[in-house]
Amino acid sequence: MKYGFINVAAAVPSVRVADVEYNVQQIEAQIAQAEGRGVEIIVFPELSITGYSCQDLFRQDLLLSKAEEGLLVLLDFTRKLDIIAVVGLPVRIGSLLYNCAAVIQHGSLLGLVPKTYLPNYNEFYEKRWFASATDLSSQEIYLAGSPVSVSAASKIFETCDGVRFGVEICEDVWAPLPPSNNLALAGADIILNLSATDELIGKHQYLRSLLCQQSARTMSGYVYSSCGFGESTQDVVYGGNAIVIENGRVLAENKNRFALEPQLLVQQIDVELLRAERQNNTTFRTAQDGAQGVVIGCKPTTPRDFELSRQFDAHPFIPADDQMQQTCEEILNIQSVGLAKRLQHTHSEKAVIGISGGLDSTLALLVTVRAFDLLRLSRRGIVGITMPGFGTTDRTHSNAVSLMEALGITQREISIAKAVTQHFEDIGHDARQHDVTYENAQARERTQILMDVANQVGGLVIGTGDLSELALGWCTYNGDHMSMYAVNAGVPKTLVQYLIRYAATQPAFAEESQTLLDIVDTPISPELTPADAQGNIAQKTEDLVGPYELHDFFLYYHLRMGFRPAKIFLLARRAFCGSYDDDTIKHWLQTFCRRFFNQQFKRSCLPDGPKVGSVSLSPRGDWRMPSDASAALWLKECSEL
Repeated sequence: MKYGFINVAAAVPSVRVADVEYNVQQIEAQIAQAEGRGVEIIVFPELSITGYSCQDLFRQDLLLSKAEEGLLVLLDFTRKLDIIAVVGLPVRIGSLLYNCAAVIQHGSLLGLVPKTYLPNYNEFYEKRWFASATDLSSQEIYLAGSPVSVSAASKIFETCDGVRFGVEICEDVWAPLPPSNNLALAGADIILNLSATDELIGKHQYLRSLLCQQSARTMSGYVYSSCGFGESTQDVVYGGNAIVIENGRVLAENKNRFALEPQLLVQQIDVELLRAERQNNTTFRTAQDGAQGVVIGCKPTTPRDFELSRQFDAHPFIPADDQMQQTCEEILNIQSVGLAKRLQHTHSEKAVIGISGGLDSTLALLVTVRAFDLLRLSRRGIVGITMPGFGTTDRTHSNAVSLMEALGITQREISIAKAVTQHFEDIGHDARQHDVTYENAQARERTQILMDVANQVGGLVIGTGDLSELALGWCTYNGDHMSMYAVNAGVPKTLVQYLIRYAATQPAFAEESQTLLDIVDTPISPELTPADAQGNIAQKTEDLVGPYELHDFFLYYHLRMGFRPAKIFLLARRAFCGSYDDDTIKHWLQTFCRRFFNQQFKRSCLPDGPKVGSVSLSPRGDWRMPSDASAALWLKECSEL
């Protein structure tokens, strides 16, 4: 299975202005290279058969005739190849000349797409030579010995795997209403752009932004190829841009657009991902009403073994290093402003939070401090409570106390040992039996203390549980599962760690830096069973439910993209190659699917909390799932991996 992936390429060949024979040879070389690399669709620059900068030579009959002969040569060259190639050339239709993209495969001319918008300003004079697609009447012509229908209608080409793509040419994407709008709404998954963009100061970044925005708006893959070295430098210089974008995100781009050599950029686009985004977006579905396009089928191809070559980030929730400051501040602001509004709405000047010395309570405390600072409330109004129990270690307790002291909040310590021991006697539970009752009784006792102290001081209990725990149900129902505002509800565990590391680097938390870093390095644990003989944490969460980095990866693609377990496994193998073997990934993927379904009842009654990223499990927001839905389909597929 290909799981919706398609191999595409943006080619930037060597070119000689008006030397059709040379240009065709260069195109052939890159088609052959791409075919050998398993590319299914390759796009070349605008007017690539002749060169873009021929100027008034486009009025020469010899050049136009040779361009048609060049297309004929390419048709013959591709006769036994599966690859779909999209090349640019001038085409005479009646008494007019059009700047066209020719779509060819297996020696057949599948279709022609004429350029719609012709730039005729500044350095561009295309209307001097070419007519617009809007000037074209529907008709059938013969080109390079092949009959082909031409019209101004949107044309959508469909591969034998059902992937649909459309074509626009250079200036088309710069227009207020790009043809790609209608192409995408009419069903094109991928847009190919044959271009000739000259280089000016700042233009490349603007172009890149424009293409990303258009890809995001149309929820499409976007493959852009622009002519480069070899075009005339009489008045301008052309940079050989090759860019592949998926739903607004650049997947790949050539490193040196000023290279003197030919360039071939190969990448995989995930069409299943694009279709999932469109399916989930009701605005896109509404806009589709009335969108039309002529669908043209491509030729059958020889089946090949699929190989996933694309790279995937093992930590999809973690921002790129160059975005760390901006993203972390944005997340912390969302959390703290959300809490500030809740405090203001409830007229509360007190907050109560259980401080364990672990990751989640640390982030919740940092957020609460920021919220109080925003509201200009005294930090003494934050009541941090340590509640040592049977599994509390000196390390976590010391970190909890140090953090509270450094932040200047009110500290209280209330041991739960006596109350829980009495509770065990009341219900007749053997305290030597370290089972779920033993663990959950402690979690519920701590929640009771927090709730009652909140009533006592007139404040709110701040929830500490994170998104990953909600996905796995790794929380005690009516225990740490409950609060009055859950500031971490939209933050997965891997991001919690990242945010605390970030906070440790900030001048505002310089005094707390060492404590914060030690908290990040402490094994994740609820500390509900006794420590080992050396006083270290014995109950490690990731030994019990699996590595959080795996579960966060599974969560992202399961929830955000709706991918099936087999595809998630495929992506995880690629992302975690060298870190986890196949059996380990399969095991924890099955655990994830089982727990995700079985624990929905806990998510159905979550307290309020802010959505932070693109994934949320709030029953009032992104995720509505029956608590008794069967996991059979997902578990069966996991077992067959």
